[in-house]
Order: sequence, then structure tokens, then C-alpha cells
Amino acid sequence: MSPARPSPATPPATAGVPPAGGNTHAGARRAPARGKRAFAATWWGQAWVTALEDSTLDAARLSRGRTYARKGLVGAPAVTPGRVEAPVQGSRPSPYRSSVHLPVLTDTQWDILLDAIAARAGHLAALLDGEMPAELVDDAREAGVPLLPRPTELDPECSCPDWGYPCKHAAALCYAIASTIDADPFVLFALRGREREEIYAQLRARRATPQARAAVPGAVAGTPAAAAYARWAERADRPAALPDLPEPAAYTRALPVPPPTASGLGTDDLEQITADAAARAARLLTGDVTSLHFTQHQDAVRIGATRPGPGRIHHLTEPPGVRPPEFARLTRAWHHGGPTGLAVAEQPHTPDPAAMAAARTTLTEALAEMTDRAVPLKVWRNRLTLADQGLQLRLGPDHRWYPYLHQDGDWWPAGPADADLVAALTVAWQQTPARSPSREPR
Repeated sequence: MSPARPSPATPPATAGVPPAGGNTHAGARRAPARGKRAFAATWWGQAWVTALEDSTLDAARLSRGRTYARKGLVGAPAVTPGRVEAPVQGSRPSPYRSSVHLPVLTDTQWDILLDAIAARAGHLAALLDGEMPAELVDDAREAGVPLLPRPTELDPECSCPDWGYPCKHAAALCYAIASTIDADPFVLFALRGREREEIYAQLRARRATPQARAAVPGAVAGTPAAAAYARWAERADRPAALPDLPEPAAYTRALPVPPPTASGLGTDDLEQITADAAARAARLLTGDVTSLHFTQHQDAVRIGATRPGPGRIHHLTEPPGVRPPEFARLTRAWHHGGPTGLAVAEQPHTPDPAAMAAARTTLTEALAEMTDRAVPLKVWRNRLTLADQGLQLRLGPDHRWYPYLHQDGDWWPAGPADADLVAALTVAWQQTPARSPSREPR
């Protein structure tokens, strides 16, 4: 029998942090304690549940997970940066090991978040009293720093043999962790990559004198770009329309200073980064604010996709732990589909089963007209795979189909997405000669 999960109505207190609700700040928002979303009492715990149910995870599986969580089948969770793990009792005598992964924030995102906390004394006071200020979450989100999970960020995993995404055990853990977040909002920070004491140390440095703060390695001055642009856009005296801007010209002037010696940048690298920054600034002035909210990983792929060729700045943009072939595959995905194309390349999701069933029928009929023999078709989550053709079609969150080809042991983007499934099929089909079946990854 697995350990009983604490009641949602009385979440366990974490060491050094009073139970949620024990010292409530004025204006703290409380969540209802009844219904299917009764896993949290505070607004931030409730927001976790809402983010979970608004995610791209399978709604039917989440429903089964809710039942498991209500029955107390989830053991004590262990939280580490980017991961929460717990034993979950299933049908066998010993519990399964279930976990949920969440991307950690980059150093730049942490600087933005810590600056936002330090800017208001009330934010830190609320955190010390076991409360999560709603304004802090809102400010961070506007600056492109997510504390709560985005729709595609939660990645469940389990040792059970169920191939569902998520399985009911991992789904149960997703709900059960809400009570832990309820009791201690610093759990959200830990999942995003930093522990309580490290955050306190950084905040003490930021709230010291300006001279002391300037001596802190990695300290960032100024206002985050997203927040600064939002304030400018809201000004009543800003011009109603901007003049037409010329196309950004290539950067040709010599740099006034050499690149920092410890940066790993050469002169050519810095010139390319300068030109890229100028081009992005020009797009901001036209109202295109998309790039303000890119993560460091997304921006690295974007730069790799827009600055191709040997000798460019790939050595600076390749994310840690990502091999050059994988990075090349991601840059091709960005080239064909931008940030949505990158998400499709990296994160499978579970779309509406009826939509996938209709797509399978459409694809089967199209294949019947294109070939005189049966073509094996495999359906897995948002992917339709023709194994013996080395061809795959992926349904993106934008409801468009992304064509892929199986090359060099992996799936590579084969062209731009199309809302028409048959059109996307044709793009890939024209590039793929029929070949013998091979074992392909999902």
C-alpha cells in the first residue's frame, strides 16, 4: 500500500515556510475547495492545476489521474531542478516511479525574475510568508519568464508499461504536486531551477547598495525589453503610426571596441550579433514583438537558422548537450516553421482523437490514388508515419501538417507546413523514393 497523500484541505508545511493561509497577505487570491479542481487551496496551487488541464496532455488520461490522486495513491514527491518524482501505486504490489519534467529557466530569465522580485519589497515579504504574489507571476509572464507551465512544457514519464501520454500514474502525480506547491510556492522556483537559499542570496545582493550590486557577477541593470516595450506602447503621447523603415543594411562599420576576451566571440561573431539585434529592433518598431518572448534555446535555434554556413556562430548558439546534427535538424525545423516548427520537432502532443481519425482516413484515400499497393500507416499521438516510405506527417498546435523525411537515422523537416494534409503529403512524397522498411524512431 502506498503512502497516503496529505489532504488537499490541509497541505503539509515545508520546513521554514508556514502553511499556506496561515499568514495570508491582503489581496491573496484563494481557490475553491470543491469540484474536480480541489487539489489546491491557494490561487497559485489552483493555477498549477489550471495550467495542467490547459496543457496539450491527453485529457482522458488526466481524468484517470485525478481519480488516482484523489484516492491517495501518490507517495511523497521529491523535487529537483526541472523534475518532480514520486512513487505511485498501480495494479502491481510495488509502486511505479513516476516523474514530471519542466524546463528550467535560463540564467537570463532568472536575472529578469529576480530583478522583478527585488524591485518590490512586497514581493519578497509575501514569499517569506509563504505567499506567491499574483503580480509577480503576471510581471514575469509579460517579460517572457514562465513560472507556471506553458501548454507544451509538462513532460510526464513513468516506469509502468502504459504508453499513454501521460499514463494515469504520471497524471496523478501532476495533480498531487499541486498540494506541495500550495504549501510552499518556492517549489515552483525549484522546479524552474533554483533553490530557496540561492534565491535569497541573489535577492540580498540585489537589494544591497548600488555599488555592492554592481560587484555581483552576472547582475543585470535596466528594464527587461518586453516590459520596456509594453510601457512604451501604452504611452498616450506615442505617435499613432511610425514612418516607413528601410530594410536593415548589412553591418559594415568597424566595431569601436574588440569583443571581450573571455566571451568566446570573434570580431565577425560580434558583427553578426550586432546586425541581428538591429534587425530585431526594426521589427519591434513595426509592432512585431514575437521575438521578445523567445527562450534562450529558441533564440539559439533562430540564430542558427537565419545565419547558416560554416564559420558562422553555431559554436556559440548550440545549446549545451545538443549534438551538431541535432542542432542542424532543429534549425531546419525553424527555417520551415519558426517557433511552432521547432515545437513540432521537439515535443509530440496528443490532439483531438477525432481529428487524427479523420486525417488517417484522408491520408489512406490519398495513398490509394498515389500507389497501386497498400501502404502501411502508423498513427502515434500527432504523427502519421509511412514506415516503408520513410515519410511522416505531424499535426502542429496551429492545426497545420508538417512533412518529415527519415534520413540518417532520424526524422528531418522536409518543407513548410500546410493546412491541407494531402498538400503536405505531396511535398514529402516528391522528395522520397520508395525504399525498404526500416526501424524508425517515433
